[in-house]
Amino acid sequence: MSSKKEQHFNYISLPRGGYLVDTEAGYIQFGAPPETIKDTMTMEKGVPRVYVVMEKMFDWAKGISLAEIEFPLYYNYFIKKTKTHVLCRKNQVKRLKAVLQEALFGPKNLDLSIDYDSDCSVCKVPDIRKEMNYFRAGMKLSDVVGIHVFEDKKCSIDEATITYDESGTFKIFHGKKLVSAVPGSFAYKPSYSIGERLPEPYNPPLFSITCLGPSHGFDPTQNTSGYIIWLNHHGIMIDPPVNSTEWLRDSNVNPKLIDGIILTHCHADHDAGTFQKILEEGKITIFSTETVMMSFLRKYAALSDMPVSNLMKLFIFHPLRIGKSEFIHGGKFQMFYSLHSIPTFGFKMDFQDQTFVYSSDHNNDPAVHKKLLDERVITPERYKEFRDFPWDSKVIYHESGVPPLHTPIAYLNSLPKEIQKKTVVYHIAAKDFPKETSLTLATFGIEKTLVFPTTTPYYDKAYQVLNVLNHLDFFRDMEITKAQSFLTIVQEEHFKKGECIIRKGTAGDKFYVILSGNVSVAGEGLETKKIYGTYEYFGEVAIITGQERQADVVAETDVIAYSVGRDEFLDFIEGTEFQQTLVRLAKVRSSDSWNLLSASSLFRYCSSYQKTWLESILIPVQKTGKGVLVREGERLECIYIVRKGVVYRSRGGESTGTLRRGDYVGNLTRMYRRAEALCTYTHNGPVSLYAINRSDFLKFAEKNPGLLMKYFYIE
Repeated sequence: MSSKKEQHFNYISLPRGGYLVDTEAGYIQFGAPPETIKDTMTMEKGVPRVYVVMEKMFDWAKGISLAEIEFPLYYNYFIKKTKTHVLCRKNQVKRLKAVLQEALFGPKNLDLSIDYDSDCSVCKVPDIRKEMNYFRAGMKLSDVVGIHVFEDKKCSIDEATITYDESGTFKIFHGKKLVSAVPGSFAYKPSYSIGERLPEPYNPPLFSITCLGPSHGFDPTQNTSGYIIWLNHHGIMIDPPVNSTEWLRDSNVNPKLIDGIILTHCHADHDAGTFQKILEEGKITIFSTETVMMSFLRKYAALSDMPVSNLMKLFIFHPLRIGKSEFIHGGKFQMFYSLHSIPTFGFKMDFQDQTFVYSSDHNNDPAVHKKLLDERVITPERYKEFRDFPWDSKVIYHESGVPPLHTPIAYLNSLPKEIQKKTVVYHIAAKDFPKETSLTLATFGIEKTLVFPTTTPYYDKAYQVLNVLNHLDFFRDMEITKAQSFLTIVQEEHFKKGECIIRKGTAGDKFYVILSGNVSVAGEGLETKKIYGTYEYFGEVAIITGQERQADVVAETDVIAYSVGRDEFLDFIEGTEFQQTLVRLAKVRSSDSWNLLSASSLFRYCSSYQKTWLESILIPVQKTGKGVLVREGERLECIYIVRKGVVYRSRGGESTGTLRRGDYVGNLTRMYRRAEALCTYTHNGPVSLYAINRSDFLKFAEKNPGLLMKYFYIE
């Protein structure tokens, strides 16, 4: 039997993922994760004209598209003046067309009135369809892309013939000559710059802005644009670029600090990182207009082959209205639709006496506006709206991308000096930024965060305490009187890096919740390091059990934590769901449970907070002699994790495997759906397990839907 190395040959593995084959007809690319155009732009033959879509179009583990051909289409059509060709399977044609419809042309059925506040007497709904058609100049999908279908696992383009077999391997022939054999799958490899990593975890101020990337999707040298607005110590990510989650972790920024996204439109350089954030711990809120949100959902439903209704369960949607002030974390937002090729909105935001405006993608050239008015593409009201752009804001984040859909940098550089001095230009390559200017080029990196002068409000301390409670799922729905009570018993404590917060063998006198920083747990026989970060708690087991502390807890960084004394804590949780949770957790929580979850193929993707939650629903189970744990064909009401002993798996009476420590018994996805078990699991001797009941897991899954989708993908 030939080795994999012998089977696959003569191709280039792209830095971000996917493969490239050099043929007489030019490059052919297999698989297209986000931003691979940045890899091929710098290569000898440049951006390919031919793309082959892999069987899997979306990676749920990473939360990214594996068929991101949107930017190659733009590049080939608008810059190289040529058509892109895409080869795909029959069942992918409809999905690809749906994706390209939303990205290139916007929604088929467009009624922008749903996004405008009904009480706004001065709001005039623009005819954005007419604006979009003007920029497309009659362009049709067939002008931009040719879609070719594999028939009997075979498809020809130019002089190349491409086939694929049952294993997924693609073979490329020139005539009858085999020139390459390419794997049918690939691993996505994130590529980004982070600037400088902070020595201590980031502690957001009252109001600041962090740029995640200053440039656009055609710049191979810099991160694609996106940024975070920090308000009242919360983060709101604006148009998340791909890999922004990894970017933040590498920069020493806890992703849990960001609990919202503002999505302005559905181009790949603005939405590619959205699902990466959605699939993190807990539900986040997405703020967008209904038009943009539904376009985004249709696009990613097509990519992932998942119904829109299922995708909606992964996050909280907060619809924005034009003409209505929206308040998010204390900031006052006012939205406006910009001038672009698909529905796109920008916004003005006020916080205290500071004002900030974000243009989003928007051609703000007055000469273009006048032309549109003269040709009756826009109304006088729309023209006035463009003319009245809020240049009076104290800080202006303005795009300047590739014409004709973006604002020319020459226009921004012609603005009065007083406006230039407060304008930060993003969505532009550094090489295109003028040398002589009073404008500021956006600079990425957490260390380059722009901090606005603000006054600490009277409510700040109480707000932070309540914010911590809000991030603990067990406390989130507590009554206002309970929250008031917590404010009276909590103390703020500061610990230096390396300081011992809890010492093993001492009495349990305090419960802690981390406001900022990280702590490590040692002395429990852990096989993997246990690190707790922002909004996580510790110290509860010794209080609940009355036993001595079982481990040391040390400040990994400088730490700010809220503490509650033993008696006050016990009184506070009495009769609550949290009390029940902690009692269960105290019975189970140990180095054994943590080690098992950390090593498990199923649960290793969990954060420390999620593992702690899972520990609270683990039920120790001991079995002796011979017996059946799960029977094929019966509805699954629980799954098990093997602690000690051996479990045997069979299907249809035939053995299919042996399970040992760390393996899980049953199928989590089928348990979630209350489907029948596909296999029978038995034991022939003593076996020690942890059980997870379906009812308990459903509560966990409701609060962690992104993780659930990863489980579906894994299984």
